Amino acid sequence: MAKTDTDMTTGSIWRHLLTFSVPMALGLLFQQLYNMVDTLVVGQFVGETAQAAVGTTGPIINTIVGFCAGLATGASVIISQRYGAHDQQGLSRAVHTTITITFVISAISTLLGLAIIEPMLRFMRTPDNVWEESKAYLSIYFSGVTGVLFYNMGSGILRAVGDSRRPLIFLAISAGLNIVLDLVFVLVFKLGVQGVAYATIIAQFLSAALILVTLTRERSAYGLRWGRLGIDRIALTGILRVGLPSSIQSAITAFSNVYVMSYINAFGSACMAGYGIYNKLDAFVLIPVQAISMSSTTFVGQNWGADDPGRARRGVRTAIIMSLIATASLGAVALVLSRQLLGFFSPVAEVVDYGQRFLRIVTPFYLVICFNQILSGALRGTGDATVPTIIMLGSFVVFRQIYLYVTNLLNLGFVSVALAYPMGWVLCSTLLIIRYIKSPLGQGRKA
Repeated sequence: MAKTDTDMTTGSIWRHLLTFSVPMALGLLFQQLYNMVDTLVVGQFVGETAQAAVGTTGPIINTIVGFCAGLATGASVIISQRYGAHDQQGLSRAVHTTITITFVISAISTLLGLAIIEPMLRFMRTPDNVWEESKAYLSIYFSGVTGVLFYNMGSGILRAVGDSRRPLIFLAISAGLNIVLDLVFVLVFKLGVQGVAYATIIAQFLSAALILVTLTRERSAYGLRWGRLGIDRIALTGILRVGLPSSIQSAITAFSNVYVMSYINAFGSACMAGYGIYNKLDAFVLIPVQAISMSSTTFVGQNWGADDPGRARRGVRTAIIMSLIATASLGAVALVLSRQLLGFFSPVAEVVDYGQRFLRIVTPFYLVICFNQILSGALRGTGDATVPTIIMLGSFVVFRQIYLYVTNLLNLGFVSVALAYPMGWVLCSTLLIIRYIKSPLGQGRKA
C-alpha cells in the first residue's frame, strides 16, 4: 500500500504546510458544500423563509458539534506528538481512546441537541414565520449528529499522522451524495427543509463509515482494532488537557453566536437570509486560513514531539505568511464580485442587499483573523490550550456581548451589529500575538 502519513520533522517547511493544507482546504470546501447546497436549494426552490431557517441554524448546531470538535483537536494533538516521537504503543492507545470516547459523546450530543432546540430558538428571537422550519431542520440534524462526530474524530486521527488526502476523498464523495439527495428530496419528493436535513445526515453517515473502514483496514500503529477499544487514562488525560479548553471555547463561542443572531433576527427574515448567504461566502474566503491553521497544529505537534522547537517556530512564521496571501486574494475577489456571488444563492433583491452590506463591512478585517487562527493552532500543537482558550472566550464571548449590549443601548443600528465580529477578531489577535511572543514556542525553545 502507498504511504499516506507524513513525517513533518524533516524537509521543506513551506512544502509540508502547502501539500498538507491543500487537501485540508479542499476538505473544508466540500464540508461547506453541505450547508451551502442546503441553503441554495431551499432558496431557489422552496422560499425565503425556508432559506432563513436553514441559513441561521449554524450557531445552534455548532454549540454541540463545536464542543466535540474541540475534543477532536485534543486527540489530534496527542496523536501527532506521539507520532512525531515514534511512540507506537502510545499512538495506538491514543487512537483507541479517541474512538471509544466518540461513542460516548455521540449519545450525549444527540440527547442534548434535541433538548436545546426550542430554548435556543426562543433565545435567538426566531420569527414566527421561520420557527417551524428551523425546528424541523434541527430535529432531524441532531437525530443523526453521530455521523459528523465520527467523521470529525476519525479524520482528526488521520490528519494527526499527516494524512489529509483520504479525509478529503471521503468528504468529496459524501458531499456529492448530499447534492444529489438534496435535489431528489426537494424537487421529487417535495420534502422542503426536512428533505435537505435528511440529505445532510445521510451523507455525513457515509463519510463516517468510510473513515472507520479506513482506520480498521490500516495496518500501522494508528489502525483501529475493535477488540482494543477502551480508555487509556494517560491518553485521556492528555486529550482532555488539550481538547477540553478548545471544546469549551468552541461551544461557548458558538452559543455567543446565537446571542449575536438574536440581534440580526430583529431586522427580519430578509436580513436573516442575507446574513445566511453572506456566511456562505465568508466561509469560503476563510477556508485557506483554517486549513493552514490545522496544518500548523500538526506541524508544530510533530516537531514539538520530536524536540525541535526552532523548526516549529519557523513553521508558524511560514504559516502566517501563507495565510495572509491567500486570505487577501480571496477577500478581494469576494468584494469585487459580491453582487454576482450572493445572487447565486437567492433571487430576492432585498436578501442580496443585506448580504452585500455584511460582506463590505466585514471583509477588510479578514486579515486580522490570520493571526488568531494560526497562533492559537500553533500554541495548541505544543499542548498550550488553556491560555488561547481564555483569550478567545474573552474576545469572542465576553467582549462581543458587552459590545453588542452597549451599541444596542445606544441604538447605533445595523453597522454596529455587523462590526461585532471584527472587533472581537482585533482584540483576540492582539492578545494572542502577545501570548505567542512570550511563549516557549515564540522564543524557539522548550520550557
